[in-house]
Parts: sequence; structure tokens; C-alpha cells
Amino acid sequence: MKIYHNTRCRKSRQTLTLIQEKGKEVEIIEYLKSPPTFEDLKLILEKLAISPIDLIRHKEEIWKEEYKGRELKNNEIIQAIVNHPKIMERPIVINGMKAIIGRPPENVLEIID
Repeated sequence: MKIYHNTRCRKSRQTLTLIQEKGKEVEIIEYLKSPPTFEDLKLILEKLAISPIDLIRHKEEIWKEEYKGRELKNNEIIQAIVNHPKIMERPIVINGMKAIIGRPPENVLEIID
């Protein structure tokens, strides 16, 4: 099990705590320090079964300043996340071939075996 985690995010911390309280081992990836690659993001999106635009935090300043209102292709959105990982929705929890966004944190219970 993996969590793409932001230590400064309350929902991310709550999700991580919930996983740990269930006694699950989890690899913590601080995605702001170790951003996912383009290929990583494609796999994450596939497991989440969402489009790239659904992985965007639309209220982040960098998104509003550089991308809002532009017609972007999926690959361009993925590249924007690679370039600015702060715009990626969080936390993302992956368990095998399943993934979920921990908003609310209880969502993670759907993929814990």
C-alpha cells in the first residue's frame, strides 16, 4: 500500500492515521519532495479511473495563474502536475490495482483489504 502524502495537509494526515490504525503497512511518498513522473501519474489515473482534470486542485494559485481557462489535452494536464505537484489532489492511496483519493479520509476504507 502507498500513500501520496503531504505532511502539511490535514486530510492527508487523517488518511494516513486511519490506514495505520487499521494496522496496514504503508509506503509514504511525500510527493512534494519526490514528485511522481509522467508515467507514474498515468498509472495512478488508470487505477483511480478518473481523467487528469479530476486530479487537479483547482483553487491552487499556480493552477489559476498558469492553466485556468486554457484548453488542455490530458497529457498537458499530466505534465502540469509533473511540473507543479502542488496542484495534485491529495492524498492518493494505492493498494495493488486499486486507488482512491482520501477526501474524505474514510474513502480509503474502500480499498483496504
